[in-house]
Amino acid sequence: MLAKSFETAFDDEDWVFEIKWDGYRAITDLSYKRPLFYSRNGISFLSKFEKITKDFKYQRYKMILDGEIVAYDEHGKPNFQLLQQIGDNPDLALTYQVFDLLWLNGHSTEELSLLQRKELLKEALVETDIIKYCDHIPEKGIDFFNQMKKMQLEGMIAKKAASLYTENHRTNDWLKIKFTNTEEAIICGFTEPRGSRKSFGALILGKYIDGNLVYCGHTGTGFNKESLSQMHERLKKLIIKSSPFEKKPKTNMPVTWTKPELVCEIKFSEITKDGIYRHPVFVTLREDKNPEEIGDSTNKISQINENPKEMKAKDAPKKNTSSVEKEKEITLNRHTVKLTNQNKIYFPKDGIMKGDVIEYYQSVAEYILPYLKNRPLSLNRFPNGIEEQGFYQKDAGDHMPGWIKTTKVYSESNDKYIDYVYCNDKATLAYLNNLGCIDLNPWNSALPDLEHPDYLVLDLDPSKKNTFDDVIETALQINEVLNSIKIKGYCKTSGSTGIHVYIPMGGKYDFDQVKDFAHILMKQVHTQLPEITTLERSLQKRDDNKIYLDYLQNRTGQTLASAYSLRPKEGASVSMPLEWDEVKPGIKPTDFTIDNALDRIKEKGDLFKPVLGKGIDMMKALELLQNGE
Repeated sequence: MLAKSFETAFDDEDWVFEIKWDGYRAITDLSYKRPLFYSRNGISFLSKFEKITKDFKYQRYKMILDGEIVAYDEHGKPNFQLLQQIGDNPDLALTYQVFDLLWLNGHSTEELSLLQRKELLKEALVETDIIKYCDHIPEKGIDFFNQMKKMQLEGMIAKKAASLYTENHRTNDWLKIKFTNTEEAIICGFTEPRGSRKSFGALILGKYIDGNLVYCGHTGTGFNKESLSQMHERLKKLIIKSSPFEKKPKTNMPVTWTKPELVCEIKFSEITKDGIYRHPVFVTLREDKNPEEIGDSTNKISQINENPKEMKAKDAPKKNTSSVEKEKEITLNRHTVKLTNQNKIYFPKDGIMKGDVIEYYQSVAEYILPYLKNRPLSLNRFPNGIEEQGFYQKDAGDHMPGWIKTTKVYSESNDKYIDYVYCNDKATLAYLNNLGCIDLNPWNSALPDLEHPDYLVLDLDPSKKNTFDDVIETALQINEVLNSIKIKGYCKTSGSTGIHVYIPMGGKYDFDQVKDFAHILMKQVHTQLPEITTLERSLQKRDDNKIYLDYLQNRTGQTLASAYSLRPKEGASVSMPLEWDEVKPGIKPTDFTIDNALDRIKEKGDLFKPVLGKGIDMMKALELLQNGE
């Protein structure tokens, strides 16, 4: 959960106040045998902060915790720069200040109020010299803020006492109030140095506004000789030929442009009407932040004519609700399904509401249900629409109606049984859509035999620099390989950036056999197209102009968006089966959407039907492959 910036401290009986720690935000997941400890952007902290992680063994309960890693200087004051230099200073004084509890002993606590969560946290957390419970004070925000100022801390966090925990969502329920103006900005280039200065003159800064990278100023202050040189070395590896900005800014000195990948923190006096920082000073690099999340200062709330009690209502988006019922009950398959917030916008740029999503799935139910029937589902939920953070839910939990079908499957990684939902009828479909399931992601295998998949999947996953025409070329190469061994494959758009090719298996082989066969096929494709494809799974090691030939989708529990599933992407695209003669340059995943999918399906029929039919003879195919070589 994220906090919005707020300008001044306040007193309010409905709010509590905590220290704003100047550190790394970190999630601890103690629900597995081995703990997980990671940053907001998923970087593991396990080895980097071993001093903290070795104290996890003292915790008695299975929990998921939210907190901040804090380093202290010789005066006992939090110091972010020291935190970044931990490799050079292993004896650094550290604490992990834990301020929230997201999960406890098999139960999510995110729907509890903040004070209830903190009460549970206080009871459950075993404090050590390093792991600390972060306390709060109620109501008296102004006194607390002044005290923080005297102690020369960064500021305070104000939290609504009744607030629920909303993951990756920047809400008015949590506010950060700082003594100095600081923000994160993206480094987009650097200017030539003047006079006796070495390395570079100033950093060119940007941020994303409405999805576009926009110039927001430059800074050359805040460096010493050593940090200038270190920064220059980092930037030299990111140099690009042209400006990453759509509108190229004017600069006093020649600029070397860089990929907009590094995020820095700056302090500044104010932001001009044009969105430019005045007197910006470089503070530090923020390795824990992704450039995509560095946006407009709309995160910042003005104090003028607003108070915290009014903000929530004011912030709610205005929607046209005149023609849509907000709530209704429908009867499907003799079950009553309560549909809530039907006018909630799910696709903001397309004006598509939750009710439209439910209506789409009901209209294509006869086509999509065969691909969902008896298959455990990973529920990919977007309860606040596609522009807010979604989350995966595997375990049905205790809140599902009794008529929803579930099946218990043992998970080795979690060392427990997970109660998966499966969707066999229109009622379940509507219920899941109402939960915010925009796309539906079934297993490759079905009950009663979950060990033997019904089909094999070859997933083409393009990198940043691939075009969709590259994906098409690769799909056609797969089809050539399959034709050479007398196998018929069935192709569909992923609805996002890729293509999926399915091969019917008829439940005759186990997952390992199917995965190994998929690997052999993908190796054949890679041999034919080495320039644009790769079998390298690691994103870090993979070239950014190669399509990943993903055969690992053929493992127990792996899921992909079903045929005819909507995707949570702008444009509301649909994962659409194609005839092979349609797979040619010019076709795009965005050609098939919520608006035209049903008409196409009615016209073409269910092109994917053979995927669930008689499986191939894998041994015969392998013989043909061997003979062909």
